[in-house]
Amino acid sequence: MTPILIGSFEDFEKHNGQELGSSQYFTITQKQINLFADATFDHQWIHTDPERAKLEGAFGNTIAHGYLTLSIVPHLWEQIVQVTNLKMMINYGIENLRFAQAVTVDSEVRLVAKLKNVANLRGTVKAEVEVKLEIKDQKKPAFTGVLVFLYHFL
Repeated sequence: MTPILIGSFEDFEKHNGQELGSSQYFTITQKQINLFADATFDHQWIHTDPERAKLEGAFGNTIAHGYLTLSIVPHLWEQIVQVTNLKMMINYGIENLRFAQAVTVDSEVRLVAKLKNVANLRGTVKAEVEVKLEIKDQKKPAFTGVLVFLYHFL
């Protein structure tokens, strides 16, 4: 799928209230989980000890940190929308974030996005994007929420 190109408020406005699309599937590996654990100092065994997770864990394997799944959003978002003509972008907030399903190691996930609302705030574009991180072959998503971005176009 080719990303939607956005270069202005008017471009965003054309998609207001519409589904924007989905990213490609992305595999969560044990190496990524371990690197995230090192970066965040969160070495809880359910994430980093495959043998113990298989024996004692509720999921039969290690699971990705919830915040690891959230941290891949920029990579997946760029596969759905590419914003051009940009001076600056600010991650303004996340509303109603819910982690609904654990992501086990080697699962494939993808981001699905809908433009909930877009507003022009005196030259700053505020985009509210409903997202869910789907897990391949699972009914429940890893998480849902509304990402709020501020875009300053040239």
